[in-house]
Amino acid sequence: MNRPNELAVFISHRDSVCGECGEGLGRKAWIVLAGDRKALCLECADLDHLVFLPTGDAALTRRAKKNSRLWAVVLEWSRARKRYERQGVLVEEAALAKAEGECLADAEARERRRERDEIRRTGVDQEFVARFADAVRRLFPGCPSGRERAIAEHACRKHSGRVGRSAAAKALAEEAVRLAVIAHVRHAETNYDELLLGGTERDEARREVAPDVDRFLAAWQRPTE
Repeated sequence: MNRPNELAVFISHRDSVCGECGEGLGRKAWIVLAGDRKALCLECADLDHLVFLPTGDAALTRRAKKNSRLWAVVLEWSRARKRYERQGVLVEEAALAKAEGECLADAEARERRRERDEIRRTGVDQEFVARFADAVRRLFPGCPSGRERAIAEHACRKHSGRVGRSAAAKALAEEAVRLAVIAHVRHAETNYDELLLGGTERDEARREVAPDVDRFLAAWQRPTE
């Protein structure tokens, strides 16, 4: 199974419901078990910004983990072997891209990134992404240029596959936009990921970085001069 202090994501074999947001996740859901053994979706566990790297290339996995500030092992129960088996790891996309560049010839790395980007684009309504990005810019006019698009693409990709939710209605709500920006700031502008990887509990890590998050939000809410 996973080593001590190693973050683990489990592929569930039954219908799952997130114990925090209450969303139905369907079968084969990817979940994290919290301290009280309740299941959390990847969004509530703050791992939904990571991308999946399947097993099969040890060098690529090793380099991706080394380059990623936060990563988690993905496990699935094997009925035949009566044990959890590793399916791969979740790593930061930039870390995976860097690892691919280190492991592959440039042309092969570009092709793999192109295929991954194409998969991402097919799962996201680009018109909706633009509307979400506009909402981010409207609420946070001081957000650095280009960040609103990254936040929107992640939020819309995240909402597109969820069970039992109206993605468009929920994702464009002002509070949902604010939460998407908070999540982005937490991962991109603080040491939150390092705290999680170091074994700090999620709630404690959130409390520790909260002052930094509030500082960025306040700055981003001010119009740029």
